[in-house]
Amino acid sequence: MALQPAAGARDLNPGQVESNRLLCERLAEVYRLWGYREVAPPTIERLDTLEAGGGIDGREVLRLASDEPLGLRPELTASIARAASTRLASRPRPLRLWACGSTFRTVAAEGGGQRLQEELQSGVELLGVASPAADGELMHLLLAAMASLGLRAEHQPTLLVGHHGLLDALLAQVPADQREPARSALTEFDPLALSLLSVPPGIRERLESLLNLRGEPSKVMAHLQQWIGPLPLLDSLANSLAAVAPAAQALGVRLQLDPTFQPHFDLYDGLVLKLVCQGPDAPVAIASGGRYDALVGRFCTKATEAFGTGFGFAIEAIRELLGPACPASERPAPWLVASPRNDDLGPLLTQLAALHGRGEAAELCSVACATQAEADQLAAERGCRGALWLPA
Repeated sequence: MALQPAAGARDLNPGQVESNRLLCERLAEVYRLWGYREVAPPTIERLDTLEAGGGIDGREVLRLASDEPLGLRPELTASIARAASTRLASRPRPLRLWACGSTFRTVAAEGGGQRLQEELQSGVELLGVASPAADGELMHLLLAAMASLGLRAEHQPTLLVGHHGLLDALLAQVPADQREPARSALTEFDPLALSLLSVPPGIRERLESLLNLRGEPSKVMAHLQQWIGPLPLLDSLANSLAAVAPAAQALGVRLQLDPTFQPHFDLYDGLVLKLVCQGPDAPVAIASGGRYDALVGRFCTKATEAFGTGFGFAIEAIRELLGPACPASERPAPWLVASPRNDDLGPLLTQLAALHGRGEAAELCSVACATQAEADQLAAERGCRGALWLPA
C-alpha cells in the first residue's frame, strides 16, 4: 500500500486547513460587501468546457476515465461562465459571482512524465458589462480583497497590468507569419527566440526593447505612444490606471504597466492583471485575472451579454507567503473532559453535552486519568485549554 500522496498532491495539517479557511473567509467577506454572490461550479466538467476553446492546453487538464470526455477543472472561470450563460441566463446583468474551491492541473515533472498540481483558489467573476467600468471595479475589488489578507510592507505588493489588445497593436508591424512566434517570445521573456525571428532589423530592435519595457505606467505609456501612435485603447487603459492609482498608493501597492504580460492560461482578450508579492527567496504571484469576453461568447447566445472579467487568489501561496503571521483560528481550544474511569462514559458524556450546549468546544478523554494533575498534563499535550476532571 502506498504511504505517500500522489506526486504533486499534499497532505494539509489542521493548522494549514484552518488558515486556508480563514483566508477564504476574509476574501469572501469583501466580495459580499461589493455585492457578489457565491456559486459552486462542479469539480468535474466536460473537456470542451475545461479547455475553454483552446485557451487552456489540453495536456494540462487532468482527464477522467469515463464514457464521456470529462476532466477535473484546472481553474474556475470557464465553469462559471458556462453556468452564467445557461442556468443563470435569466438573471439580470450584471452578474456578480464569487467561488472558492480546489483546482487541478497536470504539469511536467522533473525527469519527464506528469505530476498532479492541486491548488485552492478564491475569486470573482463580473459578467455582462462591456464598459471599462467593469475593469475599474475589478481592480478596485482586487485591492480591497488584498487589504484583508494581512500583507506586510516587506511583501512589496505590485499590481502588474497589461492588455491583450495592446500586445496585438505592438505586433501589427511584425510580418504575419512571425507574429505568434514573436508573441510567445515576448510573453515568455525569451531573448534567444526573439533573435531567431525572421524580421527586419528595426523591428527586431523594437521587440528586444519591449522585453524591458515595464514599470511606472505614465513612463511606459509615453514609449508606447511613440511606437504605435494615438490609439483609443491607450487612452482607455491610461484612464483605468489613473482611476485605480490613488487606491493602490493608499495600500502601498506599486502599479506596473507591462505590455508583454499575459497570464498562464490564454483565456483573456482584454485587460490582464497579476498581483505579485516579494517572498523570502523570490517573487510570489498571489492573484491573476482579466477580461475574457470571447470565452463568455462561446456559451452565451446573446451578443449583448457576452462579456466577462474576473480574478482568482492563490490561497495556499498566500498562506505560505504570510508564514507564521498567517491568520489562525480565534476560537478557543477545546476542554478535555476526563475521569479516573473509562468504562462508564455516562457522566463524561453529560458534562460534554453541557459544554456543547453553552457553545464551548470539548473533547472526550479516551483513557482513564487517576488525578487532576494527570488530566491537566494530557490536556496540555493535546493542546487543549484545560482539563475538566470528574472524580469517580
